[in-house]
Amino acid sequence: MYLSFPDWLHPEIIPGLPLRWYGLMYLVAFFVAFTLLKLQIKEKSLKVNKDEALNLFFWLIIGLLAGARLFAVTIYDTEGYYLKHPLQTILPFAVINGKIVFTGLQGMSYHGGLVGTFIACIIYLRVKKLDIWDWTDMLVTAAPLGYTFGRLGNFINAELYGRVTTVPWGMVFPTAEKFPAAQAWVKDIAVRVGMAIDGGPWVNLPRHPSQLYEAFFEGIFLWAVLWFVLRKRRPFKGFLLSAYLIGYGLIRFIIEYFREPDKEIGYPIQLVKIDNPNYQSSLFNFTTGQILCFLMIICGIAGIFIFRQLARKEKQTVKSRPNLRKLRKKIR
Repeated sequence: MYLSFPDWLHPEIIPGLPLRWYGLMYLVAFFVAFTLLKLQIKEKSLKVNKDEALNLFFWLIIGLLAGARLFAVTIYDTEGYYLKHPLQTILPFAVINGKIVFTGLQGMSYHGGLVGTFIACIIYLRVKKLDIWDWTDMLVTAAPLGYTFGRLGNFINAELYGRVTTVPWGMVFPTAEKFPAAQAWVKDIAVRVGMAIDGGPWVNLPRHPSQLYEAFFEGIFLWAVLWFVLRKRRPFKGFLLSAYLIGYGLIRFIIEYFREPDKEIGYPIQLVKIDNPNYQSSLFNFTTGQILCFLMIICGIAGIFIFRQLARKEKQTVKSRPNLRKLRKKIR
C-alpha cells in the first residue's frame, strides 16, 4: 500500500566527491531548453549571430541563479540564518566544528529564478535590440521541458516531498520528518497503509511524491501544450509568455495542495483552522508558493489583454502608413 524510496539513489554521482545529480540535472535542463530555443530560431529563419542565443542563455542562467538564491535567503529564511551567515548566500562551503564542509547552495526559489531570468532577459534583448516579446515567447516555450529534469533532481535529493498520504503510490522518503509512534493519528495511517511500526518510537510515514507530479505536469505536460498546441497558433506576440504564466501558475497552485508546506512559514493565509497540519489540509489555506502562483496567474491574464492591445495598435500603425509607391506617384 506504499512505496519505499529507492535505496540505490544517492545525491552524489560519485560517493565522497562534491558532484551531485541535482547539479547534473540542471545542466541537462539548460541543454534541453537551449536546444529547443535554437530549433525555434531555425524555424523562424531569424538572422542572429550564432553566439547570440548562447550569450543570451549565459545571462539568463546568471539571472536565474541570482534571483532564485535571493528569494530563498530572504522570503523563505524566516529564522534569519543567512543574515547571521551572509557568506553562505554565495559560497557552497561552511565552517562546521572548525572544519570546512561542502554544503552546496541549499535553497533555490523557482519564483525568484523566474523574476531574475525575466529581468536579465529584458535587459539583454533591449541592449542587443532584439524583439523582446518574440524572444520571450520562444524562451517560455522551450523552458518547461527542462523543469522535468530539475524536479527529478529534487526527487533524487529526496527533498521537496509531499504531505503524508494513504494513496498506494505514497512514498517513504528517508529525509522526511518522522512522527511519534504513540500518537493515534500516526497509528491510524500506519494501519491504513499496512506499515508495521515494530515498537519503534518514531515512524516515517508515506508521502506524496510531489516532485514527480511537478516533473510531469510543470514539465512535460505544460511543455507539450505550449509546444504542440499553442506555439503554431500564437495570435500575437506575448501570448505564449502570458499562457506560460497562467499555465505554470495554475498547475503549481494545484500541486501545492499535495506538497509539504515550508516548515517555518506554513500557511501565510489560513482561513480554516486544522487540528493536525501534518496530515490534514484545507482548500482555503494557502502556502507562500500558492500566493506567488496566484500573482503569476494575474500577470498572465493581464498580459493577454495588454499584448493583444499592443498587437492591435501595431496593426493600425502599419495600415496608417502611406504606401510608398502611391506617395512617389504623387510627388512626380
